[in-house]
Amino acid sequence: MEESKDARSIDELSHVDKLDTLGPQGEELEARFEQYEILAEEAKTHNTLWDRLVLRSGYTFQFKEKKHMVRMLACFASLGGMLSGVDQSLISGAKVSLVPSLSLTSHEQSLVSALMPVGAMGGCIFLSPLNELLGRRLSIMVACISYTIGGILCAATPNVEGLYAGRFFIGFGVGLESIIPGYVSECAPSELRGNLVSLYQFNIALGEVFGYAIAAMFYSLDGAWRYILGSSLFFSTLLFVGMFFLPESPRYLVHKNKVGAAYTIWKRLRDINDVSNKVEFLDMIQSLEQEKLDDAHLSTKHKWMDFITNPRARRSLVYANIMIFLGQFTGVNAIMYYMSTLMASIGFDEKNSVFMSLVGGGALLLGTIPAILYMDYCGRRFWANSMLPGFFIGLVFVGISYQLPVTGSAALGLYLTGIVLYMGFFGSYACLTWVTPSEVYPTYLRSYGITASSTMLYLWTFIITYNFTDMWNAFTNTGLTLGFYGGIAALGWIYQLLFVVETKGRTLEEIDDLFSKPTLTLVGINLKCAKRDFYNIFHGNFKEVIRGASY
Repeated sequence: MEESKDARSIDELSHVDKLDTLGPQGEELEARFEQYEILAEEAKTHNTLWDRLVLRSGYTFQFKEKKHMVRMLACFASLGGMLSGVDQSLISGAKVSLVPSLSLTSHEQSLVSALMPVGAMGGCIFLSPLNELLGRRLSIMVACISYTIGGILCAATPNVEGLYAGRFFIGFGVGLESIIPGYVSECAPSELRGNLVSLYQFNIALGEVFGYAIAAMFYSLDGAWRYILGSSLFFSTLLFVGMFFLPESPRYLVHKNKVGAAYTIWKRLRDINDVSNKVEFLDMIQSLEQEKLDDAHLSTKHKWMDFITNPRARRSLVYANIMIFLGQFTGVNAIMYYMSTLMASIGFDEKNSVFMSLVGGGALLLGTIPAILYMDYCGRRFWANSMLPGFFIGLVFVGISYQLPVTGSAALGLYLTGIVLYMGFFGSYACLTWVTPSEVYPTYLRSYGITASSTMLYLWTFIITYNFTDMWNAFTNTGLTLGFYGGIAALGWIYQLLFVVETKGRTLEEIDDLFSKPTLTLVGINLKCAKRDFYNIFHGNFKEVIRGASY
């Protein structure tokens, strides 16, 4: 009975500006927050090892405007995306001098590229237990240490075996830092969540541009690949230092029943005088209470089994991983890893192929900017269903260019146009593939869900990257880009029309309620939204379509 009373309180609060307008009910809720203040003061005096590591191992400061703190958190944490982006483009440029220096066979070249995603899968496997033990922030710092070890091994190795080890450690770090989108999602307000989580993909793209630029800078030096691969240490060090200034996720702390500590951080991230922020915090507490209630009835302590037995959890797992599948099996990582090789295949000489790789990386970077600015305005459905056809057209151009004479300007122009379209639209689309896993999982399963999604991401990256050369030979260049990658993009667009749900403007707890609906109910809603969008397009009401569907 008490639980339903709190639920009514929260529902009523969402329609008022001040607590005192609720009379006695508002006074009761104010009393609850006074209790949270007491818990917050008590939390400051706790000196367990866990508290010292998770809560007081950084530098505490805050902004007067709380949203500035959230934006700074998102910007610094999302620098982790650079680790993945830099690696993808550095290895592409380093291969030009690496292959002859170490006399690598084609099989060894494939392993050098593919061991990063293999290591990332290993990092993802450790992501959940490490997150549960150390929290989001310290897990990211451990990822930086692993990445640094890998970078040193890659730069200093005398043989290919050392390079294998270095690539694995780099991948392990990249896998561990996959929690960053979830970390940002848990800290960001609902109206900014899509934009701020998209910063992770922006930094991946920015890292790729940096990587290509670094490769071009060191290209002419003896042993250039050592300088190229060693330069990645700068980015892991930058992120490691930055994490000292960021707080732990308040939702993670509530999940660990550290309500006082969570409330202290919540006040750093939100204006606590705003009723909506108090409502959101109460939602978090209610989710914790519901989690405890559910745990009392569970016959197993393995919460991840809910992905099999709980329809709501299973629905989010399938949904998030299909979105990631579409992002990977449309070929982006294979194209990024082999950009210099692909540029050479269209007619550029060895040196210019390294420099021209900046075209693809630059287009990917520019493509992420619209997502950062407008995803939360347009909504997830509009973004998914408008960006995917864009990079499909790019694949069509690339596929056709391979059928034209390599020496002709038509082939070169069509190829570069296709690469720019493909990478640009994919940059915007890829932001969504990070936003989706960060917001659809329930809090108590978020680290497990992101572990599963990240593992699948790097498994599919490994499959696409490791088999790229064989697929290139088997499918032919046009068959691979247009037939395989393009075919998956076309099928993916149909899936998105039916299954992509609208989550913009919702708190994570509200999204939890949304995914509790049966799948067929969500499909029915999506079909109505699609019908409405097609009607608006036919009648020229494009503004209504761009604003996105609301449920």
